[in-house]
This record gives sequence, structure tokens and C-alpha cells, in this order.
Amino acid sequence: MKKQIKEITLAFTGASGAPYGIRLLECLIAADYHVHLLVSSAARVVLATEHDLKLPANPENAKALLVESLNCNPANLTVSGKDDWFSPVASGSAAPKQMIVCPCSAGSLAAIAHGISDNLIERAADVVMKERGQLLLVVRETPFSTLHLENMHRLSKMGVTIMPAAPGFYHQPKSIDDLVDFMVARILDHLGIEQGLVPRWGYDHRN
Repeated sequence: MKKQIKEITLAFTGASGAPYGIRLLECLIAADYHVHLLVSSAARVVLATEHDLKLPANPENAKALLVESLNCNPANLTVSGKDDWFSPVASGSAAPKQMIVCPCSAGSLAAIAHGISDNLIERAADVVMKERGQLLLVVRETPFSTLHLENMHRLSKMGVTIMPAAPGFYHQPKSIDDLVDFMVARILDHLGIEQGLVPRWGYDHRN
């Protein structure tokens, strides 16, 4: 019997929080998912600033750099340009049923909330919503304005999961990587993907 391919869409937008996105990408590929990666122009600036990763604008070159830096199987990653309307994620007949925007900027949040679909990230999110799939937005902004909160409330009523990038501290983090792993673990939990990054509450038996 042919093995069923597990597919998921991951988008990086221009909010602060590039390490969350990169770590999530790493974990999804390690879980043997085929990841359809979408990266906004602003996200490439953030990646260079926060993660020292200068991702090329060309999708194939971007994929090659990520495959090398993450040491992953090229078959597990597809990178699409923002105007690649022939990408599977642009159509309800082919798009994965799960999508995460991590990090999610306030601008992307607003566009998704109002169905703007002006680029492939917004269109992919719109497709997942209309197909009644699972959409997670890891919003990174502070403080939230009333408009931000209204957009999050609007999407939450439509079934979208809003997960602000707000790591906890009960696992006694010792490094920034520990804080990043906390958020990524929560995302994986919501996606139903097994993770061992952070012990679950009540299962961490400390001396």
C-alpha cells in the first residue's frame, strides 16, 4: 500500500519571532511532514535580523539554503513565491487541511480576517478557512490595539486558533531556545503531532 503523504502549510510573515518559525519548520520536517513553506518579503528581513538567515527571494534558492542549514530531506520541503498562484495551497482541491502562520504579523492578521487574499499567504489561509480546515495564527505584537483584538475575535469566531507568542515559564527555561521550544511544543500539540520538546503539565517529576 502506498504511504500517505502528510502535508501542512507553514507561513512566515514580517512579525518578530523568526526563531519560532524556523524551529517549527525543523520539527515538522522531523515528523516526516511535507511542508509547503510561504515566506513574505518582510519575513525575509526579519529572518536576516533575528536568525542571521539571509533567505533568497527565489523559491528554489531559498529551499536549497534551508535544506542545507536544516540538514533535511529536500523531498519534505516546497517553497513557493508570494505570487505563485499555481501552488497547491492556492486551491481548495489540493491544499493541505492544516496551516500555521508563525510568526503572524498584525498586517497579515488583518488581511486574513477580512479575506483580502492579495498574496499566496493570505490566499492559502483563506482556502483553509473555507475548506473548514485547521488554521493557527501565532500572533506577535505588543500591546494589542483594539483593532488587533477585534480581528483576532473575528477569526476566533470562525474557528481559527489564535496563539499569541507568549511562552510560559513553569518548565523553568534556562535559555532562549527553551522559550522557543515551549511555543513550538504548544503548536505541535494543537496540530496533533507528537512532541517531546517540553514536558506536559503534571508529568514533569522534578526532584
